[in-house]
Amino acid sequence: MSYLTKEKVSEIFANYGGKATNTGSIEGQIALLTERINGISAHLQQNKKDFGTHRGLMKLVGQRKRLLTYLSKHNLQGYRALIEKLGLRK
Repeated sequence: MSYLTKEKVSEIFANYGGKATNTGSIEGQIALLTERINGISAHLQQNKKDFGTHRGLMKLVGQRKRLLTYLSKHNLQGYRALIEKLGLRK
């Protein structure tokens, strides 16, 4: 399982949060969670019986869902743009 390096995290926040130091932006946090979810999903494809990691994945998915709900209530255009950019909710 690969971990996110500082450079990768900075790149994610720069692309989605405006700038690399804006780690509090909702869009950047959602993008970071999506990156982590994709990595863990790939790990679980190989290790189907890793139930501890599966539980962690479900927690991350729930956290991302809460952040997306918050974003949709406060900034609907930003929400629509983000899910289009990340490829969520097909």
